[in-house]
Amino acid sequence: MTTKKLHLETFLFSLAFLFFFNFTAQAGNGITLYTPYTNVSVPPGESIDYTVDVKNYGSQLRHVDISLSGLPKDWSSSLKAGGYSINRISVLPGEKKSVSLTINVPSKVDKGTYKIRVIAKNYDVLPVVIDVSEQGTYKTEFTSDQINMEGHSKSNFNFSAKLKNHTGEKQLYSLLAKVPRGWNVIFKPNYKQATAVEIEPGNTANISIEVKPPYGIKAGTYKIPVQAANKYSTANLELEVVIKGSYDLELTTPTGLLSSSITSGDEKKIEFVVKNSGSSRLSDITFNSSKPKNWEISIQPDIIPSLEAGATTQVYATIKSADKSIPGDYISKITAKTPEISSTASLRVLVKTPLLWGWLGILIILGTLFAIYYLFKKYGRR
Repeated sequence: MTTKKLHLETFLFSLAFLFFFNFTAQAGNGITLYTPYTNVSVPPGESIDYTVDVKNYGSQLRHVDISLSGLPKDWSSSLKAGGYSINRISVLPGEKKSVSLTINVPSKVDKGTYKIRVIAKNYDVLPVVIDVSEQGTYKTEFTSDQINMEGHSKSNFNFSAKLKNHTGEKQLYSLLAKVPRGWNVIFKPNYKQATAVEIEPGNTANISIEVKPPYGIKAGTYKIPVQAANKYSTANLELEVVIKGSYDLELTTPTGLLSSSITSGDEKKIEFVVKNSGSSRLSDITFNSSKPKNWEISIQPDIIPSLEAGATTQVYATIKSADKSIPGDYISKITAKTPEISSTASLRVLVKTPLLWGWLGILIILGTLFAIYYLFKKYGRR
């Protein structure tokens, strides 16, 4: 009896085992999904790589559709096998195939636990849990210890700034400046001129910003908005340039020709142009001259009360040569000056002989020739 009872129990156990195995095989149709890391903790911006084994315990070739369920909004994933993106894989009986699953956690994400399912359609479900360890953000910080600089219109203004990536992943930022036409802004991240900079998560890049104002800009305060931006975040920094103004003065003729001619003892009126070529207003422009001995130079008007930046005005210099000036070139200098700046024009004046003296010289020469002829004729035969 004992032996029969033992055989009966063994039979019933074997029958139960076969029934359970057959039920399990039918429930999963012989396909099982497996990965060793089903619960991981990561910071925002992290990418998680899984190796998922697809095992076929059945006796037939299985074509398995694989997908994800429960992936939060703004998260991304990829399934690859053999270097290709896939959504179906075929597994022979008694074999297994490995699928590479990558889940990308965005930088801007709430702290918490996220449950995702890897699904082998009609076969098996593999749950994975991802714990995001901290609150994520896409914050970017653009700062400078000195945002205001002062100088004249021909200065180059060099600012030092810092751009910090507070996100959990590497970011590529475009560097932009919103300035009017004529201004030139050059970015030098890490001391090399560029229009973009790549920054690792949590890191800071040193950026030199060189600002060049346009030619002839007027004195004043100017805002220089600069920006570091990508598709995820934007950081703005407003710089300020104070142009004190430059002083520059030009004195010349309307044609630029600084030469003339005059008859000895006569006078000549010459037009000059005074130009404020700086960026600041000039006040109380006066004139003085340097001239040859016994010459006279007068300028009208002899003072210009005010001349705005970029403006021009005319003055007239009356030059009178000495009565007995010897023919030739003479240099006269006229200077326009203010307490801040001066400009000198050197005028070359050619003195000519008066017409009367020219005829007189000719008569003297003719008289001399006639006298020689007369003497030769009278005494030449003796």
